[in-house]
Parts: sequence; structure tokens; C-alpha cells
Amino acid sequence: MTGWRKTRRSFIRVLQLLAIPYLLVVLAVLIFQRRLIYLPTKIPADVIESVAVGHGFAPWKNSAGELIGWKMPAKTNATASVLIVHGNAGCALSRDYLAQPIHDAADVNVFVLEYPGYGARGGSPGKESMVASAEAAFQLLPENLPRYVVSESIGAGVACALAKAHPQAVAGLALFVPYHELASVAQRQMWFLPAYFLLRDRFHPADCLKAYRGPVKFIVAGADEILGAETGKKLFAEYAGPKELQIFPGAHHNDIAGQPAAWWQGVFSFWQNNRNP
Repeated sequence: MTGWRKTRRSFIRVLQLLAIPYLLVVLAVLIFQRRLIYLPTKIPADVIESVAVGHGFAPWKNSAGELIGWKMPAKTNATASVLIVHGNAGCALSRDYLAQPIHDAADVNVFVLEYPGYGARGGSPGKESMVASAEAAFQLLPENLPRYVVSESIGAGVACALAKAHPQAVAGLALFVPYHELASVAQRQMWFLPAYFLLRDRFHPADCLKAYRGPVKFIVAGADEILGAETGKKLFAEYAGPKELQIFPGAHHNDIAGQPAAWWQGVFSFWQNNRNP
């Protein structure tokens, strides 16, 4: 009996020794999770506009004169506006591979939103600040032209939040490597932690799209090593409005957003042929 008690005590001590560092890891993830999720590139304000010229962008400012992103004005009379909400890494200036082909595909004004805390923009990234900045930016787009929204990765949560808030005004969506809900993605990435419950910024595109019936193009990387392809397929399957799914077999998470102008012409045709009722 004494031997069993010693064994039990030893077992409890081992559990305690393992539990303490595990709980410290959980606490660290809880406190610093936004540093793990958001990976902004910072560019000094005094040089950013000269850098933008090299990427083909002009400054996009709000009514207060604050820089909120970048734009490529239509070559002739604009027929629509396209707002790009990018992924969690880099900054808006690095999205010329998205903006330029869209601009080349049609006579549209292209705008790339800069999230708070990215580029030269002040503030900190997070669900509330990102959605609020997208809402303010969307309001600046001309209401007399169709307004489309294009997203990458985590930006799907921002784009779908706009679609929920403006189900009639958002004329169409194109979602690159989207996800059903961010909490499940976090759990997939950190399977050894209760990440689903720890996540603070709970973007939920599937829930947002329940209020929307405009045309949505879903673009999924078949070998997505970050989100997994299934989460984008699930988002597509549950959407009740006009939709198209394109899967790039063997493509990884960062491989598919740079599509040519001819591909974007097909997206515009899909949007226009399935106009938001």
C-alpha cells in the first residue's frame, strides 16, 4: 500500500510539473495572441507615399486628410469600385499583385484598405478596429456605382462583416482562401491548446453571410497549409446566394491571389450576371 501511495504522489508531482509550464503557455497565448495573429509591415510616414508610387498607387485619404489606404483610379469613367481588404501579414502597399490585375481587367476604381497598425497607419489591429476601418472606408466609395469587396485570408472576416452590414450595397464578393470561422482555424493551428476558447477576435464569415444574397466567388487553395482547404469549402457549401467555387489543387495558402486580368474579367462577368437583388 505504501508503494502505491509513493507511486501516486510521484505521478501527481509529474502532473504538477507538466501543468505549470502548460498553463504558462496558455496564459502567454491569451495575452499575446494578437501578436501571433497580426504580422504588420510598418513603413515610416515620411517615405510611404514615395514607396507607393513604385507600386502604382496613389494615396487614399479620408475627409480629415488621414491616410487610410491606396487607390488606383480608373483609366476612364469608372463603372464600379473595388475595395480590397488584405490578409494578416504585410500591408496594403504589398497588394499590387491583387490591385493591378483588377485595375487592368475593367474600368474600375480600386482601393486597398490599410488596417490600423499597418503601414504608416496608427492604431492597433484587431477585429473591432479592422471592421470599423473597413466600414468607414466603404462609406467613402461612390454610392452611384456598384461596390465590390475582395478579401484575402483573415480579410474574409472583414469583407463578410461589410456584406452583413450592407447586404444591398455590397454588389459582390471575391474571397481568396476564406474560412468558415476563425476560432476553428486557431484550434487547427494550435491543437495542443484550448485555442477555440482563448481566441478574442472571433471573425465568423459564415454567420455574416447568412444576411447576404449577393454573388460570392470562393477561391480555395487545395493544399492550404495554414487554414486547410475544408474550411473554405464549408463556407461555400453553406452560402445560400449565387456562388462559384474555384479550387487550385496543390496550391498553398499564399499561391493563388495573384491572378491575371483575364481571370478577373471572368469574376466581373459572374458578379454582373448575378446582381444583388
